[in-house]
Amino acid sequence: MSAPQAPAAVAQDRPRRRRVTVRGVVQGVGFRPYLYGLATELALAGHVTNTPEGVVVEVEGTAAAVARFCDRIAAQAPPLARVESVHHREVPPAGGTAFTILASRTDGQARTLVSPDSATCADCLAELADSADRRYRHPFVNCTHCGPRFTIVTSVPYDRANTTMAGFAMCPDCAREYADPADRRFHAQPVACPACGPRLRLLVTQQQVLSGVDGVDPVTEARALLTRGAILAVKGLGGYHLACDAANQAAVGLLRRRKARGNKPFAVMARTADDVRHLVRLSPEERSLLEGRARPVVLLRRRPHPSYAPGDPQPADAVAPGSPDLGVMLPYTPLHHLLLGLPGDPDGPRLLVMTSGNVSGEPIVTDDTEALERLAHLADAWLTHDRPIHVPCDDSVARVCDGEPLVIRRSRGYAPLPVSLPLPVRPALAVGGDLKNAFCLGSGRRAWLSAHIGDMDDVGTQRAFERGVAQLESITGVRPETLVADQHPGYRSVRWADRNAAHRPVVGVQHHHAHVASAMAEHGLDGTRAVIGVAFDGTGHGDDGAVWGGEFLLAKYDGFTRFGHLAYVPLPGGDTTVRRPYRMALAHLRAAGIGWSDDLACTTACPSDELVLLERQLERGLNCVPTSSMGRLFDAVSSLAGVCHRAGYEAQAAVELEGAALSAPTEDTTAYDFGLVESEERGRGVVRADPAPVLAAIVGDLRGGIEPAAVAARFHRGVAGLVRGICAAARARHGLDTVVLTGGVFANTLLSSACSATLREDGFTVLRHRLVPPGDGGLALGQLMVAARTTPLSTPTD
Repeated sequence: MSAPQAPAAVAQDRPRRRRVTVRGVVQGVGFRPYLYGLATELALAGHVTNTPEGVVVEVEGTAAAVARFCDRIAAQAPPLARVESVHHREVPPAGGTAFTILASRTDGQARTLVSPDSATCADCLAELADSADRRYRHPFVNCTHCGPRFTIVTSVPYDRANTTMAGFAMCPDCAREYADPADRRFHAQPVACPACGPRLRLLVTQQQVLSGVDGVDPVTEARALLTRGAILAVKGLGGYHLACDAANQAAVGLLRRRKARGNKPFAVMARTADDVRHLVRLSPEERSLLEGRARPVVLLRRRPHPSYAPGDPQPADAVAPGSPDLGVMLPYTPLHHLLLGLPGDPDGPRLLVMTSGNVSGEPIVTDDTEALERLAHLADAWLTHDRPIHVPCDDSVARVCDGEPLVIRRSRGYAPLPVSLPLPVRPALAVGGDLKNAFCLGSGRRAWLSAHIGDMDDVGTQRAFERGVAQLESITGVRPETLVADQHPGYRSVRWADRNAAHRPVVGVQHHHAHVASAMAEHGLDGTRAVIGVAFDGTGHGDDGAVWGGEFLLAKYDGFTRFGHLAYVPLPGGDTTVRRPYRMALAHLRAAGIGWSDDLACTTACPSDELVLLERQLERGLNCVPTSSMGRLFDAVSSLAGVCHRAGYEAQAAVELEGAALSAPTEDTTAYDFGLVESEERGRGVVRADPAPVLAAIVGDLRGGIEPAAVAARFHRGVAGLVRGICAAARARHGLDTVVLTGGVFANTLLSSACSATLREDGFTVLRHRLVPPGDGGLALGQLMVAARTTPLSTPTD
């Protein structure tokens, strides 16, 4: 006769049941199938379902098995998942031996996170190239580990019925895969195959379908058109691209003229990173960024003298004229891989220009009918399909600076992943700025930055902004109680906030304070201790009505003090001067007391009649707003050095000045010195950085025969020295030892790296952007954090 079990052993054997709620990016990434497999492995009964707040699972079994299940949830999650929290509690046992996936619940407020779109995984690519596979050459192959997500979601929870795949009924084979827990496509919502999925077609006019019927392959015909120099509108994940053969000078030039793009660089798509190694310098970190799931356009330093082996693709000069970088991305959809050719395919273009399908300044086109109309004068043919795009999403742009990623434009592959906040915020909508707009929704300790919207001076962009706000509110469940905007009285984003306030308070946040706060939030600072914020950009409305942009702020979330800035110079004519850097050079020279002699490039670049009018305008101060902008100083030096006199796109003069500096002799270490002047402004002491000595030294060097490249490099070192000196003064007076580098000028990695290196040598902690852009694309995050710590400025009455 056996001895009776001890009470503890009996309790251990008694079935236990726990209800577990998993929050984060856990829908549309294979999380329920993963939990199904985990529960089955551990012989647990129960069920799992999607809900608006996340994935909810109940498991029942031995105490040890239930505990192991809970411990492994986050540790072994699927590749696209991002687990933010796992909460579980005991519930009464319900019995049973089976584990099931239940239909999704739609009650309650949306709180779960939607996954970004993800590049095609290796398993799907293998099927795409396998002639024995039923998805061979299927342009829409995907699984739980890859494919469209954010751009097809119409509502949450993430189920097929709440995506743009709702109209595609699964065939028996796909339905069997979808229902098989052992299959990679178990509950993969966009699952499809040639028998039941979206259809690809090629159109050469709005009426004529060239291929996609009668066994003619649209991709084969499209590749042939590209080879012959045609421009194609290609429907992607988040909108249409305009594509052409990047090696065809005539095709690239035609696309540039049709888009009225000026000299703004195009990005290219290559089959692999190795296809561009002869063109660019490629570090391990840059390769990792290129090949990652997000697949942004990565800005890579061009080799000054590339050597070509037989078969190496050679981009046309018109792809990125005057730029020190080449924007490169790798294929991220099956259609991209097919366009560039699978092994054994006939020869075709090895590099494709892939640029947003729009007229410059307008939002990306997503609607098929609209594409035929708005792109009719841009494209020769349309490679399109019948899976709708619900959310517009441009390609993201990133680069590597000192081994760390730096996001320049945060969009496809990143949106709508939230940024974790160091402090809780009440539900709010921050509308961002008017250039490179991206807005931000915040609640609790999360902030959701939108995909890239664009410049708000276009009516179509404003409509896209409004649709984007409604869509992001719907999938996040955030209902803003406060609106936050820039302090610029003329911004369209500000006027939108005022019009749509509906009795909610609207908080105005100073532009450069928001830049600093954005970087602080990204790095998890709680704002209890001030930082030295170095905010350099082209323009931002200052508290005194001037155009700021060369700022040294002592900042917390709840306020800032202006410690220093570039000395004011007149900005004659606003946007006209931004487009004509020679005007800014002449304005700076006049402010420095340097004559406009004919031996200076900026003087000869200015037409004689304009030169007379400009002199009169500066004398009388007509339409001359004072500016402290570092971006405009870069423009001035670029023209003064003879590098760039007319800007066809934003920051062209600065980009080309950086490019010139990169080619300067490395043995030269000379740096130009700014003058530092103590002054009083609005009852407070301020350090003014006077560029006059820099300009005088540049003029002297140019007259002495110093090359523009050396001038450009000396100027960059001079700005880095200025940052070092003023930060040292701020530490000496206020005991601060953390420096934030922010603003669009710090997309210049030569400058950013030089500033960071010297500041760290001096013992500073240096914080730079990684997750959100340093320019106005990251502005809304800072607006959100400042508004969370300040009192609303106004409450509209209507």
